[in-house]
Amino acid sequence: MIKRFLRLLRHRWFDEGVMRRTIPADMRERLLRRVQASEQHHTGEIRIVIEAGLPASYLWRNAPLRSSIRQRALTLFGKLRVWDTEHNNGVLIYLLLAEHAIEIVADRGIDRHLGPQQWQAVIARMRADFREARFEEGLAEALEEITAVLVQHFPLEAGAANPNELPDAPLLGNDPRP
Repeated sequence: MIKRFLRLLRHRWFDEGVMRRTIPADMRERLLRRVQASEQHHTGEIRIVIEAGLPASYLWRNAPLRSSIRQRALTLFGKLRVWDTEHNNGVLIYLLLAEHAIEIVADRGIDRHLGPQQWQAVIARMRADFREARFEEGLAEALEEITAVLVQHFPLEAGAANPNELPDAPLLGNDPRP
């Protein structure tokens, strides 16, 4: 019980102010432009979600923290309709600042081509950059790697229509809405 209470305090301590200092507005704008540029070369959709801490309902569960973080990423993947792209090739990059956690959730169209070990390699490189407080560099490198995968498996054919199915701006907050 004490452990859960301390975790709850840590997640409340990482508030919106900490998040906005870590990911300032100019960085969000550059990340938005990177996602837009990426999506000009493939039919996939990329969403970035950054939360300061987990909602209290996740923290009071008896589930291990690691599974709660993964469950939150999966919940947002569904809530934000990343799974609902025409070619089943959406990717969610989820950052949880309070736990220094990173999750990547890819739709089934992409998972046919990549295994969990490839996503873990991307996460490991991001984590290395984040340890040195190089958040933008870590996210930019991850976007480049994800773009390469999407271009390889879901290239945009010349002259083909490419509707933007999901918003491109990074989403910040504890209760993001689509």
